Amino acid sequence: MYKSNLDRLLYIMEKLRDKENGCVWCKEQTPQSLSKYAIEEAYELSDAVIKDDVEEYKKELGDLLYQVVFHAQIAKEKELFDFDDIASSIADKLTNRNTHIFGNNKAETIEEIDALWQKEKKKKRLNH
Repeated sequence: MYKSNLDRLLYIMEKLRDKENGCVWCKEQTPQSLSKYAIEEAYELSDAVIKDDVEEYKKELGDLLYQVVFHAQIAKEKELFDFDDIASSIADKLTNRNTHIFGNNKAETIEEIDALWQKEKKKKRLNH
């Protein structure tokens, strides 16, 4: 039925926010009301990583992804952007900032890579 588990997750979120048959709590949420949960999930993820708890790590990554999907669904409903736009945005950022992999720059050390990242970041700021 679904092409991937991500498609399944996006479908579930859409159903949870459905105006007629969705979850009352989910339908009432806004980006503002959700922001505290994203922060909480990020802390819980960090805690799982520190504890080296693989199952918790996986669970908390899922909880953080749920926050992204939730925000994406609200934005989609407002016709601002959708999950695919978010994925495209980060893919563009990663290819633009990692010019030693996706461009013509050469970098072999972490320091050289960081310098290129900062250079691209500064260039982006100047263009906006």
